[in-house]
Amino acid sequence: MLPLPTADEKPAIRDSVDSEVNSLQTQSYEQYEKITTSNTQGVISIRSGVDVEKAEEDFSDLSKQFSNISHQARRLSRHASRASKPTATAEDVEKAPSSTETDDSWNLETALRGNRAAEEEAGIKNKQIGVIWNDLTVRGMGGMKNIIKTFPDAIIDFFNVPETLMHMFGYGKKGTEFKILEGFRGLTRPGEMVLVLGRPGSGCSSFLKVIANQRFGFTGVDGEVLYGPFESETFAKRFRGEAVYNQEDDMHQATLTVEQTLGFALDTKTPGKRPFGVSKAEFKEKVIKMLLQMFNIKHTAKTVIGNQFIRGVSGGERRRVSIAEMMITSGTVLAWDNSTRGLDASTALDFAKSLRIMTNIYKTTTFVSLYQASENIYKQFDKVLVIDSGRQVFFGPTTEARAYFEGLGFREKPRETTPDYLTGCTDPYEREFKDGRDAKNVPSTPEALVEAFEQSTLSKRLDEEMQTYRAEVQQQKQIYDDFEIANQEAKRKFTPKSSVYSTPFHLQIWALMQRQFLIKWQDKFALTVSWMTSTGIAIILGTVWLKQPKTSAGAFTRGGLLFISMLFNGFQAFSELASTMMGRAIVNKHRSFTFYRPSALFIAQILVDTTFAIARILIFSIIVYFMCGLALDAGAFFTFVLIVLTGYICMTVIFRSLGCVSPDFDYAMKFAAVIITLFVITSGYLIQWRGAQVWLRWIYYINPFGLGFASLMVNEFSRLTMTCVSTSLVPNGPGYDDIAHQACTLAGGEAGSDIIPGSSYLEKTFSYYHSDLWRNFGIMLALIVGFLITNLYFGETIQFGAGGKTITFYQKENKERKELNKALETKKANRQSKNAYTGSDLKISSTSVFTWENVCYEVPVASGTRQLLNSVYGYVQPGKLTALMGASGAGKTTLLDVLASRKNIGVISGDILVDGKPPGTSFQRGTSYAEQQDTHEAMQTVREALRFSADLRQSFETPQSEKYEYVEEIISLLELENLADAIIGTPETGLSVEERKRVTIGVELAAKPELLLFLDEPTSGLDSQSAFNIVRFLKKLAAAGQAILCTIHQPNSALFTSFDRLLLLQGGGECIYFGDIGLDSHILQEYFRRNGADCPPEANPAEWMLDAIGAGQTRRIGDQDWGEIWRTSPELEMLKEEIVWIKENRLQTVRRNSDPNVRVVEKEYASPLWHQIKVVGQRTHLAFWRSRNYGFTRLFTHVVIALLSGLAFLQLDDSRSSLQYRIFVIFNVTVLPAIILQQVEPRYDLSRLIFYRESASKTYSQFAFAISMVSAELPYSILSAVCFFLPLYYIPGFQSESSRAGYQFLMVLVTEIFAVTLGQMISALTPNSFIASQLNPPIVIIFSLFCGVSIPKPQMPKFWRSWLYQLDPLTRLVGGMVVTELHGRTVKCTSSEYNHFQAPANETCGDYMQPFFERGGAGYLLNNATQACEYCAYKVGDQFYSTFSMDFDNRWRDLGIFIAFVASNLIILFLASRFLNFNRR
Repeated sequence: MLPLPTADEKPAIRDSVDSEVNSLQTQSYEQYEKITTSNTQGVISIRSGVDVEKAEEDFSDLSKQFSNISHQARRLSRHASRASKPTATAEDVEKAPSSTETDDSWNLETALRGNRAAEEEAGIKNKQIGVIWNDLTVRGMGGMKNIIKTFPDAIIDFFNVPETLMHMFGYGKKGTEFKILEGFRGLTRPGEMVLVLGRPGSGCSSFLKVIANQRFGFTGVDGEVLYGPFESETFAKRFRGEAVYNQEDDMHQATLTVEQTLGFALDTKTPGKRPFGVSKAEFKEKVIKMLLQMFNIKHTAKTVIGNQFIRGVSGGERRRVSIAEMMITSGTVLAWDNSTRGLDASTALDFAKSLRIMTNIYKTTTFVSLYQASENIYKQFDKVLVIDSGRQVFFGPTTEARAYFEGLGFREKPRETTPDYLTGCTDPYEREFKDGRDAKNVPSTPEALVEAFEQSTLSKRLDEEMQTYRAEVQQQKQIYDDFEIANQEAKRKFTPKSSVYSTPFHLQIWALMQRQFLIKWQDKFALTVSWMTSTGIAIILGTVWLKQPKTSAGAFTRGGLLFISMLFNGFQAFSELASTMMGRAIVNKHRSFTFYRPSALFIAQILVDTTFAIARILIFSIIVYFMCGLALDAGAFFTFVLIVLTGYICMTVIFRSLGCVSPDFDYAMKFAAVIITLFVITSGYLIQWRGAQVWLRWIYYINPFGLGFASLMVNEFSRLTMTCVSTSLVPNGPGYDDIAHQACTLAGGEAGSDIIPGSSYLEKTFSYYHSDLWRNFGIMLALIVGFLITNLYFGETIQFGAGGKTITFYQKENKERKELNKALETKKANRQSKNAYTGSDLKISSTSVFTWENVCYEVPVASGTRQLLNSVYGYVQPGKLTALMGASGAGKTTLLDVLASRKNIGVISGDILVDGKPPGTSFQRGTSYAEQQDTHEAMQTVREALRFSADLRQSFETPQSEKYEYVEEIISLLELENLADAIIGTPETGLSVEERKRVTIGVELAAKPELLLFLDEPTSGLDSQSAFNIVRFLKKLAAAGQAILCTIHQPNSALFTSFDRLLLLQGGGECIYFGDIGLDSHILQEYFRRNGADCPPEANPAEWMLDAIGAGQTRRIGDQDWGEIWRTSPELEMLKEEIVWIKENRLQTVRRNSDPNVRVVEKEYASPLWHQIKVVGQRTHLAFWRSRNYGFTRLFTHVVIALLSGLAFLQLDDSRSSLQYRIFVIFNVTVLPAIILQQVEPRYDLSRLIFYRESASKTYSQFAFAISMVSAELPYSILSAVCFFLPLYYIPGFQSESSRAGYQFLMVLVTEIFAVTLGQMISALTPNSFIASQLNPPIVIIFSLFCGVSIPKPQMPKFWRSWLYQLDPLTRLVGGMVVTELHGRTVKCTSSEYNHFQAPANETCGDYMQPFFERGGAGYLLNNATQACEYCAYKVGDQFYSTFSMDFDNRWRDLGIFIAFVASNLIILFLASRFLNFNRR
């Protein structure tokens, strides 16, 4: 399917062909034919940017010129070598007689490929294949009402281990099996296009997936699907990339440009054989250029794709990139799922025509599902398939479908488009019967419609066609041999014949390496943050451990430095866990496109990441190594770099493997918590190998931190000989100056010597030996290889989120909801097709008129300012439904945002008035704005969402019962009865796009707006029938007195005539029409006719007018600018006069009706603050309660860390080493912020997106939002603190007195609350959770570094000690907990912990040491009466912590300061939520 550019081997010939291609392509986009109503292909061309006939003509000319050039080139090549006179040869060829004079028959396929003869000479076979399906039945999970599980269910389910494991690997019970599709049959030949129609949920997407041979996620697919002669299993095994499916959502690498995205696709899909020996680079350049021009996105070539965090191309442009990417696949069976969603009518038609051209040219077999297909789009297709509730009720030619349904007895509706009519016949609420006919004698159920079709002549003809086709398949063996040959020849050199991929594995890796480099390099923010963090931490480490002394004083701190260097760089790889899981969707898509094997991606990533890491780690190492004065030896330095780098790579592959096997983020966090905790505990720093529990020791050998730390320690200390400082000698002080009678308290020294060899220190303290260095390095390399193989294996075999069906969850019914639902069902049963409700049922008291004059809007850009709206006039009055239309990017949403007071950047000028006066503070509260994005609290039910809106936005004085009655009315009007108790969920796991859209509208209607109702594309993403229902309901609202302004895309004629007025914009935000539409659009058509554009009688005016003004790629009708025509029109003058009259009239009316003695107080919010806090708090608590994994994942990580830490330090004794261990246990509490921040920030960010939407409508204040977020976290914080404290405190055997244990629990609880408020504060200060997550590592590292454990306060440089140590909240935590635990604890050294030295002759140890103890010396002697002294360094715990400058008397002060830090977090959080608005609009 790739458009193959043709050129001869000679460069000059290529140049001439280039110019021909360029000129012809330019013509094809600049010249358009007049309206054509008849076409052999059934193609309509209405001045659209993509003209099928014109494209065929252009390609014909191009083909003939190519054919001529190639013929001459072949003739000349017989007489001249490639190198012989290239210029002359080229000129001769150029001057050859043109073959365009002949009338040879022309074929589109040949045109793009460059002539059949040339292809045959090059050995390129024709590639096409048809699809036949018979008795196709698809089964899936569902069919049962799934009740939403809550936080306690998560705990109960966890202890149900077998079910948890089954769920983890996708085998858990998800519902009962049911038939998604049943009994489908049909045939599509090469070069045919099939339109798949059906209501949302009828099975269109499932059919397209199965036809594209994507069966993952379904429990069973029965029946026969043949691709030519190949069965689906064979086709999947040998030709997987030939059948491709384009999903609704656009997924791309955000930091790649459009050109790079398409270039990468071509790197993996460039055919092995190309005509005329075109080089790969030339081929790639030509195809990208052609695709960019074809979809009118040439201007975006150098623009990044972007996402919600990175600004990039627009949604429509991203959609077109997805289409172009799929075309590069060269697939022969193409399935497009609702690909025109969000495109305007003109662009949607252009897309359909592009598909028609591609299908004609490449003889592809094309299937397309569209929700709102116009008549012109419908005419592009050859066949239509209609689905009703999973049953195929029609399959046949598009020209016969309408007549078939009319023949069944359905009422003829000539004004309705054929797709709308066909879909409407399957809707029990919308179908109408002919006079005298009813549901009893017209097929009205899916089964009856299937039976009717089976008995029709169309069905018999289909049987005959299928039989004929099967016979053809047997006879036309050559076509399928050619297909196989073409498939093989498309493969590059060295690609295995059995492979479904086009490029060999090593070239896939190379292409992916280039892409991975661009992804990393162009993500400047992440790159800058990682470098700044790494360099910043290196400088901090360098200054904290500046010039470490080669004495006993530097032994412990040197070890701490090496451990932190290893740990910090290892944890830099933690982001790989998130990126692996977030990248799944793209990997799954590219796997289905057969761009590359997932294993090739992981190999490429590790190679590129290592390259980036080398530079970063080298800079880190240079700063740390030389500032801290580590061993000045070249070998030692490069060994240090090598070990740190190897540790980073090892952790990278471990986290990636974890990402591959984790079904979701919650499981990943649980796994990560266990692994990280075990790795840190068994690393050998917190608890030495010989002191560790026996059951833990084996982990050391698969622990990159432990292996790396040991290697770094051996690398450093084997080159170091330390001198014992006087403070480390015992006894010390006046009178003790004979080294022969002193000992060094540092392990590894000998009595009578102040020299300690580094290797002896390692052996005695850590059990590390010189031989461990390279042995450990070898084990780390083996771990990298082992985990990389695991990564590759799981990446290839496990597919999470690659298919399946979303499941809707429901709230459990109680008595009240049961009665309400029963009442709704009664209303639904009584509903009749067209007159269920009338506007009179609604009580709307809006009388105000909204006007705007000369509205302009400018935004700042790099080069100055850009005008998005230019002098727009108009008004909206009660009882009228006004449509706002225009091309994509014309400024429709911008105008709505400006009118609804939603803009907070840029300059707005002009007059926007309500009843002739500027809008007051209550304006935003009095207007409802249903925005394009359906943003809702995911854990609310539909009824709860509507009640929430009614509670806070309707007048506070209105009784709640009245508000809730109105909510039930809205649920019924929007036909949401079945979903009243459904959880809204996310787009991936909740209500469908169409259902969410209705909820968005319902939420705004439930507010009962007093002034205006704005709606931005309320019908986008809906099927035609749902769109009609929405507009019909809006019409009823308008009839009841509501003022409505609504943007709309792709309206059909019937929908368009529902509107009273039209505001039409063209590019640049210029108004080109405002006024009445008129019956059958006659007023609008008359305006255009008068100005030189005549609408054909059969055209849809809504589509035609967009073409007329030059929307999208289309050239406008006429030479004059439509904006200029409007500016000089009498209609504009009349509009200005009308607005002046409206303002004066409304001012007088309001003045006449108002009481001068009553002062009207405008309220910003409908409810008082206490009521806002109550309602918002209830919703937030409920959301947390239903987000079972959010609370449980936090609880699980707390319990795991506490249990593992407690068991690692099981029942500590009173020995000297246990003092250090007790501090390390307490240090584990400082891990809590690191875990909690990762969870709290994304949660706050998601909630804030909802808050931005709701606060724009003045639903509730910032304070109510912030206080509800804090209070909702508290119950989970308390529970987590309790479950963390109990194992961590009592398993190691900490002091059990209530005064001590109570204080320690308070500290843990305050830490928990501090971490939560810190996370929320960081989120409130940053635009999104991505940036917040980048700030977490430096914050956590600095907190842990300066709390006094890694490096004690006395050894900290004065600069840091004087301010950062004091400002570190964890200083208070560690200080308070350490003194509370160690105060008064008696120390009893073990035999190996005593320091041995000899007392002078004729003195006992007691006599010799007495002056030392009298001066306050720490420790005690085992026996005072002997001469061989055995000295224990500490007698009580107080002596140990006094060396850290800690004091028991300060513990309550520390707790108070810690609580003050929590208070400061809250203050900053409230201020930031009040004054910082990152919702830039």
